[in-house]
Amino acid sequence: MKNITLSSFIALAAILLACGDCDARSLSKKKQDKAKAYFALSLQGEKEELKLKGNIKACDIQRVRQEVWECWRQSVEEFKEEKLIAPNLPEESRNTGCWLLPDTLEADAKMPYYFIRKGEKPAGGYPLFLYMHGSGNKDNEWETGYKLCSSFEDSPSMHFVPQIPNAYGELYRWAIQSKQWAWEKLLRLAFLDENIDANRIYFFGISEGGYGSQRLASFYADYLAGAGPMAGGEPLKNAPMENLANIAFSLRTGERDYAFARNYMTYNAALVIDSLRKAHPGLYSHFIELLPGMGHGIDYSPTTPWLSKFKRNPHPSYFYWEDYDMYGRHRTGFYNVRVNETSRESDEQRTCYEVEMSDNVANITVRNVDYTTIEEIYNIPMRFSKSYSPATKGNITLFLSEKLFDFSRPVKVVVNGKEAFNGIVTPTVKAMVESCAEFFDPERLFPASVDIEIK
Repeated sequence: MKNITLSSFIALAAILLACGDCDARSLSKKKQDKAKAYFALSLQGEKEELKLKGNIKACDIQRVRQEVWECWRQSVEEFKEEKLIAPNLPEESRNTGCWLLPDTLEADAKMPYYFIRKGEKPAGGYPLFLYMHGSGNKDNEWETGYKLCSSFEDSPSMHFVPQIPNAYGELYRWAIQSKQWAWEKLLRLAFLDENIDANRIYFFGISEGGYGSQRLASFYADYLAGAGPMAGGEPLKNAPMENLANIAFSLRTGERDYAFARNYMTYNAALVIDSLRKAHPGLYSHFIELLPGMGHGIDYSPTTPWLSKFKRNPHPSYFYWEDYDMYGRHRTGFYNVRVNETSRESDEQRTCYEVEMSDNVANITVRNVDYTTIEEIYNIPMRFSKSYSPATKGNITLFLSEKLFDFSRPVKVVVNGKEAFNGIVTPTVKAMVESCAEFFDPERLFPASVDIEIK
């Protein structure tokens, strides 16, 4: 039998004693109201300090999680916005919905969409695919998207098929801030739909939609089971491959798709992700192909059936997050990390968080990274070298799941080789409410958290 320290014994005894009196009491009305007020501000894009007291017994974590999620559900239902329409079978009359994107992000932006349902609902809910069309005539592209998504052999499934609101200039981009707003809304509403499997959501697209889905795959990897850009290819500075640990990634391009060097970008992506697979066995699943003899037009049918085999792991023991600017915006969190104060020394820099968690220890490496272009094709920066330097400032919150941490034992957090925290962590309602507002994800209502100063 392993030796147990006195402090660990006392902590364990306290938890066992507390659990002896677990009951089915709900959160008080006052705490529910505070949570809902905090959620209402979050839905409006505003933040305030959450003043909410209350510890959670170990045996009550799941019950409180359900109650906090119900407060979130009610807050979203009361929030005035266009919700998701009911999906229709491909053979039925088509229903269309429409979302108005914020004028502050894109003026006169109406995003109509189809919502398709195929097959009988699986026990765990339908997988959901977001499809992004190419940059031709937007009416024709949208119609093609409906036909393709209806025909793919990925049943049972749901497909959200939007039409680009404005088809000119940078507005014909699926990753700009107005579209980020739409995808976060889609994720938020999908997570509340009991017909959808929260761990089987996929982004994919063709041509312009391929560029968008590749960028978004890296940006939103913590929400996705997989992503599948086709006939696309992005310079990897726009979509760091390191972020794709734990998700499935498909990229299929014709070997003769020379325009904008799409074929070369796909080849380069394969080289990089293969090196990542070797360094981290089992974490980088990919299906990258340069299709012999093909140009920009390829067979689109293999992507979604391949992706649908994969489920998301919302609590990986390892992940890598290169926090990058996408069209002027950074994410504020990724998996179980929230950034409270950036470590970047300038807007041009990026910060990388490499996190490994096991045996109640979180090892975090935080570095700033600078890019130098080492190859251009058609005046497009294509390949880069990266130089790293340890971060010396910043503040993050590390949210903790009971799936990876035993709260009866001390938790240790090591940042850049130095111990940043070591002690017992108590589950709280506050941590659950804050993580719910941050990620709006039923799988990531974390019961505990530690604030870490980066020095």
